Amino acid sequence: MRVRAIDLDGSLAMQPAVADAARRDGGWIAATDLGPALRLWTDAPSMRDFERRIHDVLDDAGRGPAVTFLGSGDFHHLAVPLMASAARPLTIVHFDNHPDWVRFAPRWHCGSWVNRALELPHVERIVTIGPCSDDLTWPQFKGANLAALRAGRLELYPWRHAPSRIIGAFDDGPGHRIAAGRIEWRCVGEDWGAFVAELCRRIPTESIWISIDKDVLRQQDATTNWDQGAMPLSALTLAIEALVNCRRVLGVDVCGEYAPAHHRNLRKRFEAWTDQPREAGRREIAVNARTNEALLALLAAVPT
Repeated sequence: MRVRAIDLDGSLAMQPAVADAARRDGGWIAATDLGPALRLWTDAPSMRDFERRIHDVLDDAGRGPAVTFLGSGDFHHLAVPLMASAARPLTIVHFDNHPDWVRFAPRWHCGSWVNRALELPHVERIVTIGPCSDDLTWPQFKGANLAALRAGRLELYPWRHAPSRIIGAFDDGPGHRIAAGRIEWRCVGEDWGAFVAELCRRIPTESIWISIDKDVLRQQDATTNWDQGAMPLSALTLAIEALVNCRRVLGVDVCGEYAPAHHRNLRKRFEAWTDQPREAGRREIAVNARTNEALLALLAAVPT
């Protein structure tokens, strides 16, 4: 699998393994000038600027699958144009500490990109795996796209989470059941091996796209701009190994680097202040490079 890196915030330039692999494959894209306008959320003109910058990336989908590193999880919504270029029926397998399904956020937002991906005609289903965050506490009041969950277009499997209170009627699904006004989630942290085997059987399409936000990982395995989940890196790599052996992988995107944000936009500054209180030093950030090296070693073996 080829390697691409879109340098939006400078975080990938400090990781020789990623930067060297991307440059060797002709996939290093300088875009730090676009980063501030794209970070957290953006508008349609800025998305068009981004798509023009990565025009060659979108056009070379026929050359086989690639893993694309995007920098901070604040840029997760930029994976959607990459997914769009796949242009064949697929299931997105999404590893994240957050469901990224908010309906009232700006259209292009790192917390709402799942809804944009569901609009792509060739995306049959999204399977979100790993959330532990409080996004699942009273999800209706936080803009959750429960309609997609009800329709089966979206499945969600927390790593661990308490039942979520909801209002109104709702139906059981593969990743949850309804009891006493609560969604009782199927938390997969305790039966991971069995879940991964079942996931491979249940994916409805021949092809998949794997989307990874490293905030799904425990603190020992990643340092990001967001709150961390609880999944060990060994569990993530086990799932990837199973997925690449049971389905055709059309692409992978990876985000979740730590990169300090210096927003000039007051709304973005406030959102970062309320949602991203974390600061990290070099020793903490170094764990991201080690995790990316492990992912590179695994994904490089995927046939192109």
